[in-house]
Amino acid sequence: MSGRYQADCPAGNFFSVTSYARAHWTEYNDAQQTREVRPLLREALALAGPGAGRTAIDLGCGLGRETDALLRAGYLVHAVDMAPDTAEKVRAHTRAEDQQRLTVHAVPFGLVRALPHAHLVYAGYSLPYADPAELPRLWALVRRTLRPGGWLAVNLFGEHDSYRGQQPGSYLTGRQIEELFDGLEVVRLDEQDADGDSFRGPKHWHLFDVIARRPLGS
Repeated sequence: MSGRYQADCPAGNFFSVTSYARAHWTEYNDAQQTREVRPLLREALALAGPGAGRTAIDLGCGLGRETDALLRAGYLVHAVDMAPDTAEKVRAHTRAEDQQRLTVHAVPFGLVRALPHAHLVYAGYSLPYADPAELPRLWALVRRTLRPGGWLAVNLFGEHDSYRGQQPGSYLTGRQIEELFDGLEVVRLDEQDADGDSFRGPKHWHLFDVIARRPLGS
């Protein structure tokens, strides 16, 4: 793809949890307070329909922009992020009347061992920062979590992304992406491979935006 592409950095770094990483992601999350809900989640919500008491998971929730959107759509939401102050920040950015349907888990991906069964799982710019040794286990957990007919919306980094070689994370080939979604109904798979901007400045993005559904009979 030609041209410049602009995308968000992830909500949190779940691999290298150093004091620098915490400071960086705190600064990043604080800058997200006024941005719009990400288009991938808006599309997933349109496909999945109203929450009506169903369960959703926000993996890498940051300060809770997408968590708030899920709550407003009527979901019971489990919000996961590594930052110790995640609960405080998410509750500050969601409506008080929705918070009885909110559960916050302040834990790195590497320590996530169980998740509730869910009708919608959203991971916005977070899974690329999972330890590549941990990603298969985490992905298998996400797949087991998804109820029949449930929806999965994720951003993943490809092998051409300029963060590869600069910082640890999971950078996948097109074939690896296909294997992750084997057995699911992929309704959207968009690949972006272009120069653009990030919170840190210019970079080359290799990004896969994917929405998939677990078949009803599976």
